[in-house]
Amino acid sequence: MYKPGEKVAVLDDTLEGKVVSVEGNTVSIETTEGFLLDFQENELVRIEAPHDLVPNDPEVFSEVIREKESFKKRKSQRIKPKERHLPAMEVDLHIHKLVNSYRGMSNYDMLTIQLDTAKRQLEFAMSKRIQKVVFIHGVGEGVLKAELDTLFSRYENLKYYDADYQKYGLGATEVYIFQNA
Repeated sequence: MYKPGEKVAVLDDTLEGKVVSVEGNTVSIETTEGFLLDFQENELVRIEAPHDLVPNDPEVFSEVIREKESFKKRKSQRIKPKERHLPAMEVDLHIHKLVNSYRGMSNYDMLTIQLDTAKRQLEFAMSKRIQKVVFIHGVGEGVLKAELDTLFSRYENLKYYDADYQKYGLGATEVYIFQNA
């Protein structure tokens, strides 16, 4: 499926690189930082189409151009000014984003740090009257997500739900904080 030299990205991480070799389902990539890492084929996604897949047919190109022009003619969806100027606050709860090194930490210690951060950021958002907060927790085994659900259920002035799937996949929860006068 992948060939040496192709640019790929890792699905559940912020890593990109070039394919170095492929052995069975194992793909070795060299990251942009210069590290050699192995992944399964289903953990990667191609970020640049190989040249042999790009058609040379002029009809295909003119069809694509017509399609793009038809999108330009459509009226864009109006976004309310209030929504436009109030972006959701994002809180990434991945442990490597919160501490310099989690080496030697137990799962309990990591979970405690993640929950303390979530609670602190939620309280901050409430104090600053920020209406939407997205907590990025990742997919994993669902322990952190379940603990976040428990934390959020303790508050009466908010509702929480899965965040935008197109942007975050299944690994984020959005919290809407009701603003009382």
